[in-house]
Amino acid sequence: MSHRITKSFSFDSAHWLPHVSESHKCRRLHGHTYTVILGLEGLLDEKLGWVQDYGEIGWAFAPMMKTLDHHCLNEIEGLENPTAEILAAWIYDGLKPKLPLLMDVTVCETSNTSAVYRP
Repeated sequence: MSHRITKSFSFDSAHWLPHVSESHKCRRLHGHTYTVILGLEGLLDEKLGWVQDYGEIGWAFAPMMKTLDHHCLNEIEGLENPTAEILAAWIYDGLKPKLPLLMDVTVCETSNTSAVYRP
């Protein structure tokens, strides 16, 4: 039987959206406390009783956290137009080689907005 697990991370970053109209509030530099939720799915390890060690997930995300936290997202290669949707796909693409069981990435910009990337 397959199980789904999630692990969440939070970081603070600034960004602006370069392709919206000049009058749009997101065209100006602003910041968010982002929450990223990684969703992994797989079979339980019969001996350990888990899908994947949460510590391994944290270890895999740590370099990405260092890149994102307290930085301007627009200055990171691949995030020149850092919408939540693009950020979710960027995180997924960067983590999938390290976390083969990764199924989706959710990026929350606020407590009531989120984007989910599921290839």
